[in-house]
Amino acid sequence: MDNYYKPEHLPHFGQIAEGNPELAEKFFAYYGAVFAEGALSKREKALIALAVAHTVQCPYCIDAYTKESLQQGSDLEQMTEAVHVATAIRGGSSLIHGLQMLDHVNKLTM
Repeated sequence: MDNYYKPEHLPHFGQIAEGNPELAEKFFAYYGAVFAEGALSKREKALIALAVAHTVQCPYCIDAYTKESLQQGSDLEQMTEAVHVATAIRGGSSLIHGLQMLDHVNKLTM
């Protein structure tokens, strides 16, 4: 089956530098710094990335940060909880926009 997203692309992410090596180098340096141990552990950052990956619906990121979360010591329960946190935030952000709709309905029906 031919899919739009190809898992074999993920290990070749660095090839994106072919279009502009200077910008790619800057991005990958920044990316590396972001995921380095800091105020948050690498494990915590991997769980955050996993949750964000689900929110932005990036299958490459989901694959990468599922693997990274496991490698950093997270278990399935923790990873699933992180995904539910992302789901709650995404759902809540959709619902809060309902107030914009409500304001508009009230203006139009007054």
